[in-house]
Order: sequence, then structure tokens, then C-alpha cells
Amino acid sequence: MNALPESLLPLAFPELRTERLLLRRFQPSDLENVFRGLSHPDVINYYGVNYTSLEDTQTQLDWFWENERRQTGIWWAVCSADNQLFYGAGGLSSISLAHKKAEIGFWLLPEYWGQGIMPEAMPLIFGYAFGPLGLHRIEGLVETENEICKKAVRKLHFTHEGTMVDCEIKNGRYISLDIFAKLNDAR
Repeated sequence: MNALPESLLPLAFPELRTERLLLRRFQPSDLENVFRGLSHPDVINYYGVNYTSLEDTQTQLDWFWENERRQTGIWWAVCSADNQLFYGAGGLSSISLAHKKAEIGFWLLPEYWGQGIMPEAMPLIFGYAFGPLGLHRIEGLVETENEICKKAVRKLHFTHEGTMVDCEIKNGRYISLDIFAKLNDAR
């Protein structure tokens, strides 16, 4: 199993907390939970990656750590406050410090859907993005057919900016992506 890389982020890897949640750095021991999520048909239906084996899933953990090392992304394992339950993942990809923006992403294991976990976790990530990282804009690209995710980002006060029609191919057909954005209100 791969060792954790050293972080090159401006600060030590931030552990974020609420009364019931812990957002922490991914560990090698998270491999099976990431596989459970990113192989589950309900999770991957609108997600950009999926895996069919633990070995293949290791590439996802490596991707989390490599993006952190290169300062192009930061992803957290979303867990119970006591770190006993793994709920899913949330984070920032395509970080551009020059343009002060990033893309948000998240997924949860289906047994935790509808329990208010992401609405509780996402403001922690926004606080880190708009605070220590100094970002101004967080973007969310959502498949047009993914009504659940669009509802979630609207609840998080993202603004719908438009639709990129037939901009990607998935499973042999063109899909469209809705563009949502949240700006730092504290400027």
C-alpha cells in the first residue's frame, strides 16, 4: 500500500469538524470504503469515475494525494466525529490560486443519503476555500439530468450560470453539464 505523501499546501492538512462530523485526510485504510462508494451503481450514476476492484480504486486515493501534493486539489474523507463511520468524500479539484477558484465535488454512501451530512460538511469546505486558500469562486459542474445534486447545490446557495450542451460523452452518449457557482461574499 502506498505511503501518504507530504503536503505542500500552505498549511498543514486541515482537519475540519462539526459536532457530528470529522473531515480528515484520506488514509490508506480508507481504500475499501472508497471502493464501496465508487463501485456502487447509485453513487457512480452521475459521478465521473468508478472502479471494479480494490486495486483499481487505489488510483483514486493516489489521485487525492497527488492533487494535494501538486496543490491542484484537496479532498477530505467525511466521517462521524469519532472517526468510526465513513460517510463519503468532499473536496476541491482544479484549484487555481492564480484565478482564485476551484471546482467542488462530493459523494456519499447511499445509506447516509438524506441525513443532512453534505449540507453540514460543505460549509466547512467553503470556509477553508474562502479563508486560508483565499479563493473567490467555487464552481460545480452537474450533469443536467442529476436533479438531486442540482437541488443540493441550490440549497448551498450556488447560482445556476448556464448549461454546456452535449459537452461530454458518457457511456457512448453526449451529456450536458449545468454550471453552478458560489462566490466569496466576504470580499
